[in-house]
Amino acid sequence: MRRRAADAVELMDAPDCDPVKLDRTYGQFALVNRLFSGWRLLYVQELRPLLSASTVTTVLDIGSGGGDLARLLAQWSQRDRLKLDVTGIDPDSRAHNFAAGRPHHANVRFVQAGSGELVREGRRFDVVISNHVIHHLQPSGLAQLLTDSQTLARRICLHNDLRRSAAAYGLFALAALPFRGSFIRSDGLVSIRRSYTPAELTAAAPPGWRVQPHRPFHQVLVHRPEHLDG
Repeated sequence: MRRRAADAVELMDAPDCDPVKLDRTYGQFALVNRLFSGWRLLYVQELRPLLSASTVTTVLDIGSGGGDLARLLAQWSQRDRLKLDVTGIDPDSRAHNFAAGRPHHANVRFVQAGSGELVREGRRFDVVISNHVIHHLQPSGLAQLLTDSQTLARRICLHNDLRRSAAAYGLFALAALPFRGSFIRSDGLVSIRRSYTPAELTAAAPPGWRVQPHRPFHQVLVHRPEHLDG
């Protein structure tokens, strides 16, 4: 765990992986993210203060996977009587088809695309987020994601990801035992090995981005276009 396993491969990323296990993995992401990712806290602390009951706030979820986070944000904002419009994008047709095929809020839409395509279209959003995407990327891919995010976001970028540690690896190995018939446990352990430490992520990020600790085993890479971190 001392070095990032940047070249480790997750089973679900294989184009010929078991489609039944893959769909089950997308379905189980909803519970895994509720339990471990800490998005409720991020919503309360970072997103909800930006929302309004009269004006729509737009959010772009990059690498939206099974779409559970986009649906959650729409549910929470509706409960708070605040206006939110969420677009989830993923270049993987398997993820897109799963997300688009699930029931979701009227203010949520899913598009099969990468962030670069939206940049070329001149799209802008108030908020750009991602969940567990950063550790999948090689340095050039991370740099492109952050460049695209800065171009796409008007108000804030929040990239929430795992924070590598032996404790995170050991505890997830136990906590994920009930998630059977999917890639959750095996790929989750690979994800932890692929993830950054705070020092590594700080070194990899360009000026204007700040690494914030989040939950015991997560961290958030944050950029505020209107108020650049010194």
